[in-house]
Amino acid sequence: MPNTSEAVSSSTPITNDAQARDVQAREIQARRELFIASFAILFFELACIRWFGSMVIFLTFFTNLVLLACFVGMSIGCLAAHSKRDYARHTLILSLTAMVLGWGTLVLFNTFENLNIDVGGQSSPQQIFFGTEYRAGDPSKTAIPIEVIAGFFFVMIALPFVGLGQKLGQALDAIPNRLAAYSVDIAGSLTGIVLFGIASYLQTPPLVWIAISTTCILYLTRDSWRGKRQVFTFVTAACLLVTAWAAGFSSGNELTKWSPYYKINFDPKTLLITTNNIGHQQIVNVGGPGSGAYYLPHLLNRDAGGKPFEDVLIIGAGSGNDVQGARMFEAKHIDGVEIDPVIRQIGKTYNPHKPYDDPRVTIHNDDGRSFLKRTQKKYDLVIYALVDSLVLHSGYTSLRLESYLFTQEAMDDIKARLKPGGMFAMYNFLRQGWVVSRLEKMTETTFKRKPLVISLPYMKTIRQSDSLQTTKNITFVLSGNTQHIEKAFEKNGAYWLHFFPSINKDIKSSFGPQPPIASPDKNLWLPIAPSIVEPQWTGQGRPPVEFTPRDDWPFLYVIGQIIPNQNLRGMLLLGGLALAMLFLLSPWREGLDTIQIAGYKFNGRMFFLGAGFMLLETKSVVHMALLFGSTWLVNSIVFGAVLIMILLANLFVHVFKPKTTMPFYVLLVISLIIGIVVPMNAFLALPGVLKIIASCAVAFMPIFFAGVVFATSFRDSRQPGLDFGCNIAGVMLGGLCENLSLMLGFSNLLGVAILFYILSAIMQPKVREGGSSPMGTPLPAEG
Repeated sequence: MPNTSEAVSSSTPITNDAQARDVQAREIQARRELFIASFAILFFELACIRWFGSMVIFLTFFTNLVLLACFVGMSIGCLAAHSKRDYARHTLILSLTAMVLGWGTLVLFNTFENLNIDVGGQSSPQQIFFGTEYRAGDPSKTAIPIEVIAGFFFVMIALPFVGLGQKLGQALDAIPNRLAAYSVDIAGSLTGIVLFGIASYLQTPPLVWIAISTTCILYLTRDSWRGKRQVFTFVTAACLLVTAWAAGFSSGNELTKWSPYYKINFDPKTLLITTNNIGHQQIVNVGGPGSGAYYLPHLLNRDAGGKPFEDVLIIGAGSGNDVQGARMFEAKHIDGVEIDPVIRQIGKTYNPHKPYDDPRVTIHNDDGRSFLKRTQKKYDLVIYALVDSLVLHSGYTSLRLESYLFTQEAMDDIKARLKPGGMFAMYNFLRQGWVVSRLEKMTETTFKRKPLVISLPYMKTIRQSDSLQTTKNITFVLSGNTQHIEKAFEKNGAYWLHFFPSINKDIKSSFGPQPPIASPDKNLWLPIAPSIVEPQWTGQGRPPVEFTPRDDWPFLYVIGQIIPNQNLRGMLLLGGLALAMLFLLSPWREGLDTIQIAGYKFNGRMFFLGAGFMLLETKSVVHMALLFGSTWLVNSIVFGAVLIMILLANLFVHVFKPKTTMPFYVLLVISLIIGIVVPMNAFLALPGVLKIIASCAVAFMPIFFAGVVFATSFRDSRQPGLDFGCNIAGVMLGGLCENLSLMLGFSNLLGVAILFYILSAIMQPKVREGGSSPMGTPLPAEG
């Protein structure tokens, strides 16, 4: 009979090996869950920004709201990692509900013409949003404030992310090595950015994004839908896919395309292009009735005796109307810059003049400001052709795609690209007199002489307080070599533009006191003459309009360095809704037992780290947009670079094992002060490689130091799910504070980040006496 002690001794290694393999298998599973949860959250977040921006009317101007909603939901879910409630089981049905309601608002808006959405009182706004005023000002229409719609969808978007956040928090808690867990989280997020970038490049429809998101959600929630809920879950998933497919479906004569920026609808019959449900541009018969605006600078130059423009640059080439206008006047070479590849392709395919097939025309799919900085070519004429976007640059900031085209430094860039005697022309439906005044002042500062300001129809005086009718008043600002045109106006008094130039080729527009050919129909001729722009405000009160847009404050369409009332209301509304959701859905509602299990009080250090980091990321995005362009590709690269810097910070903490965070707080604050002192455009004159190195150092070194602080703090976390939830909640605060850039500018926004990091440095996470860690080990109470 064998010795009992020997038997026990011999079996112990086997048992230990089995236990070790079991522990290893569980950790591998936890890492897989964490990777997929991080990927799913990031990918689904980007999908929601695209979906709701393209479905909910006018939400395209507030996509940062969608981002903040995702953060709020994820934060609540992480805080509820140990809650008895299974929020994840409701993720699919909540996602379907939110998407259907988003699409439903669009259907309601298009069905009921008496319904209007008020976006900040666009008849006399503090901030201008293009395309929002077509139903405004009619008292017979029922007006719904955009804040109501925004608040409703803030909640509806946040709810599905609660379940995903809960899965994220549980996966974080299941991995004892906190640094490894955080690295897996960042790797999953980075993969999500890369895959969504590929989807954007391929111009995929919503069906692709939602199918990938739904698959990940089904995997993460598989324990919740087995059994009786299985049929319901798969029916819900199928409905999600059908909804996504139907939204990308082309109905009637319209074609629906999904560029990296917009949902684009194009009607081949009317040649109208709609972006995110707002009329954007139309292909017209240039040279036909009412098309004179597309070649007016060429007409005025020719009939005033100027030399023909041989080399022409058109920024905002769009579907090709302005390119065709330049072709009519026999330009030798035309460079057209268009940021949206789908709009460019529509112009190439459907414009009847085929302007992009002309060998004299080169089309560049690029950001206009980026092209101006990179090209060394000189031009006789540079045109801003109806440059306006209907979308934000990203979900992290109030910056628009075209914001950096309308700054004092941008005007200087244009002057540098003009030949001696060259001209700069910009024209658009500018909505408000104070915008015209601001553009006049910027171009006068750059070219050292007042520009020619022309309004169609003719306005003798443009006052800052004037509200210019959207579809009737197009304003031209001509700068540079305009002396010959000015002399022609002084001599003749007016220029007469024929409205139907295609009726009789012998009838030509020209300067003169009267139309060149008398006509009983006065509407055949449009009189043109310079307008006087009054510099003083003559309306009620005196808004702060004296501020000139610069690269650090690139907000042409904000009336001054203020936070508009609509933004203030939005900050209060979203902050209040976030607190209400936290109160209603947080585990603390389940009683004191949950708090005792959690072990910690609210982690202020992690909270303010999140708030500061959101402002850092915002500054990095706008910084790199200025230097390298406001394209979606630059955005994707920047977000990827941020995550890579965080991974490097994790590696640093893993290798060097810092025992205290204080030195890195000091380095972080110093790097932020450098970011405030050194202007963003200081790197523009540097050679290519040196510009990349210097700008990335200033933009990303603070992120590295912040990452080291976070990784060191998270490494020692005893309740990672709760701490991560506090961090994400802080991101919400930072997102709301991004509105301060409208008042402070982007560089000074770093001062707010410094304040957040100082608060983080002086706050230590507190542990409740008798609390316990996720693994059940008692936690010591703080002295």
